[in-house]
Amino acid sequence: MPERGVPGGSSFPRGVWGDGSPQKEKPAEPEAEPERALVLVAHGSADPRAAATIGELIRLVAHRAAERGLGVPAPRAAYLGHAAPSVPQVMRALEPDVPVTVLPLLLTGAYHSKTDIPRLLARVGAGRRITYGEPLGPHPLLLRALERRLPEVAFGERAETGVVLAAAGSSDPAANATVARLAAQWQARAGWYAVRAAYASAVGPDPATAVTQLREAGARRVVVASYLLAPGLFADRIRDASLAAGAAAVAPVLGASPEMADVVLDRYQEAGTRERAAA
Repeated sequence: MPERGVPGGSSFPRGVWGDGSPQKEKPAEPEAEPERALVLVAHGSADPRAAATIGELIRLVAHRAAERGLGVPAPRAAYLGHAAPSVPQVMRALEPDVPVTVLPLLLTGAYHSKTDIPRLLARVGAGRRITYGEPLGPHPLLLRALERRLPEVAFGERAETGVVLAAAGSSDPAANATVARLAAQWQARAGWYAVRAAYASAVGPDPATAVTQLREAGARRVVVASYLLAPGLFADRIRDASLAAGAAAVAPVLGASPEMADVVLDRYQEAGTRERAAA
């Protein structure tokens, strides 16, 4: 193995420069920084399908990173509630001198990403170097992911098909406005009859109401796109209510799709860029 710090791995005795100059002590090399850890924080659910989906996404992130030639540490999952491990458990398991990048696996910038996670990190990450990234949405790849999840029935005639973009909903108006803007962008870009944002909680319209409104407005068929990362209570509620209201189909959650893995990688790179700029 080439001797560290000696050009070409030559066998000069220790203390002799590679140019043959007289023997002298070589300046000590700076210690290498410990490898950065990557922690992905999800909402968490009592439904085991949710944690299984997050696990699949994490494996896909590692696979896509290798395909893109990115040096990304193995991601660790943490959950805000209803599942283990928690954020404090994951942070305590890391060596104190290891720098950490934390990314919220959340589709909008609402209370959890703005307040809940930063507060947790301030409590359990004191003295640790932490870089906190942006939530997954909004991001240009999300529309591609949503459209690829739609069932075939949606594409018979776009101009006659209404789409409900169904999200969990938030008490934060800015988070709901993010979903509404995404719906408007999708309609303008894809040529659907109409795209309406709907919310499973906190604010209206709910998905069933949005389906009914589109049908009454003249959409020949209505399909529902699930703007959710993982299956669980909200995904089931959206599916059942939408089908009961007359939706032709309900797409599965975004889950472990290539687009979502690439969004995670983009957020990781953006966080690193911001940290270097601030240094």
